[in-house]
Amino acid sequence: MIDQSDQAEVGRNARVTPGSVGALAAKVAGPLGTWWRGSVIPSIEHRAVIAKVDDESGLTPRYAFMILMSAGIAVLGLLLSSPAVVIGAMLISPLMGPIIGLGFGMAMIDGNEIRRTAVTLAGGVLLAVLFTALVVFFSPIKDITPEIAARTRPNLFDLLVALFSALAGAYAMIRGREGTIVGVAIATALMPPLATVGFGLATLNGPVFFGALLLFVTNLMTIAIAAAVMARLYGFGPKLTSRQSGVQAAVITAAFLALAIPLGYSLSQIAWEARAQRQTRDMLANEFPRQAKIDQLDIDFSSDPLTIRATILTPEFRAQAAARSEALLAEALGRPVKLSLDQFRVGTAAGDAEAAQLASASAREQASKERATVALVGRELAMLAGVSPDAVLIDREKRLAQVRAAPLPGATLATYRALEQRLAQAEPQWRMQLIPPPLDLPTVSFGGDAPDAAGAQNLALAIWAARRTGLAVTVGGDGDAADYVLTKLREAGIEAQTDGSRNSAGPIRIDWAL
Repeated sequence: MIDQSDQAEVGRNARVTPGSVGALAAKVAGPLGTWWRGSVIPSIEHRAVIAKVDDESGLTPRYAFMILMSAGIAVLGLLLSSPAVVIGAMLISPLMGPIIGLGFGMAMIDGNEIRRTAVTLAGGVLLAVLFTALVVFFSPIKDITPEIAARTRPNLFDLLVALFSALAGAYAMIRGREGTIVGVAIATALMPPLATVGFGLATLNGPVFFGALLLFVTNLMTIAIAAAVMARLYGFGPKLTSRQSGVQAAVITAAFLALAIPLGYSLSQIAWEARAQRQTRDMLANEFPRQAKIDQLDIDFSSDPLTIRATILTPEFRAQAAARSEALLAEALGRPVKLSLDQFRVGTAAGDAEAAQLASASAREQASKERATVALVGRELAMLAGVSPDAVLIDREKRLAQVRAAPLPGATLATYRALEQRLAQAEPQWRMQLIPPPLDLPTVSFGGDAPDAAGAQNLALAIWAARRTGLAVTVGGDGDAADYVLTKLREAGIEAQTDGSRNSAGPIRIDWAL
């Protein structure tokens, strides 16, 4: 009886003999197959290659350290949108080693090797995702940069890039061309997708998280399978029967199809967006004179209706251009379209178009700053109100921001008013309105014929709360004092009435009308 260690040794010996030709090579017919089996495979130093693969696919302190360094560089490059920094992270990432090791383990049908490399790979992935999520969580920059967005929509081309890169990487490993691995590391870009996964986790952004995860899984599976195919081709692993070879080929084909179908759909969507961009540009150009120039064209494909913003530099205005283009685009694209068209009139003399372009760029910059301010106001108001930014209502024209606050433990109406005043001081160009929950209204104490200092503050607080909520109130207490409070409330535009207890002594009570 042979135990597991003996089986592993038998497998290790079987996989390095020149006669152990992979199924793919064994089926090559004619002189080419004979030449391959007799000249190419024996020239490979199988034991040295296996030792090199084992050395680069182990879970070691050096591996963990390089994972952390590569992940840190990658996430900072993504946040800064710096391609050079991201490329630096690709170059030092050690993830290629265990993935190629996994491919060799599958080729040699070595369970111990597969488990070892899978543990190494899983440890590196988990370490990279958690570390990058931690960096993003404490980072003041959490915007989706172009470098991040570029890794959230994988397509069929990404699979092909991973396939060609994996074949080159496995060949370099087998033939001793280590310098090629540098180019392969840049091409497959294993660490940046993982850093993007960490970004999605830290910001709770599902599309970013799952899009980047699909890109990483695509690269991982393609590299591992391609490395397994190359290893079999060069004689690594035991000889397979025809049935075993058929099963192996079926599994490889199924894996590629499972990846190719969703990636193919993504590629078709990207191709449709490119055609839509071209059609939009052509239709807008047809609405204006030949001298007109499209200065800017932005399409938001995720919105419904499809939102298109365009800036045209034209020698003459076309009043109906926006309406006609909107209708034509909706018909051509098969989706409802909302077109925002800005026309800048320019002359035909030299320099007029350039001047108009500068004016257009200045207007876009101002609009961009305005959008950033609106977003900041929304986030600040949502944070103080204890709600999500989506709950904030913003009117740009009136420069009004309004939100209904969530109940906060221990908070009173005075607390909510103080929060509103604090935010109004931070953004003096905006009118901030924090709608409080209908908490108990304060009583109004009097000193003679008018409220005392505390009573005046409480009356002002009650007026503020009633205005913000839009609810009616009732007033109860001494007749003359109650009449005073009623008058002040009604002068402030608040619906107020007595509760019938006009002979009660003490401070004037104000309650929400039921």
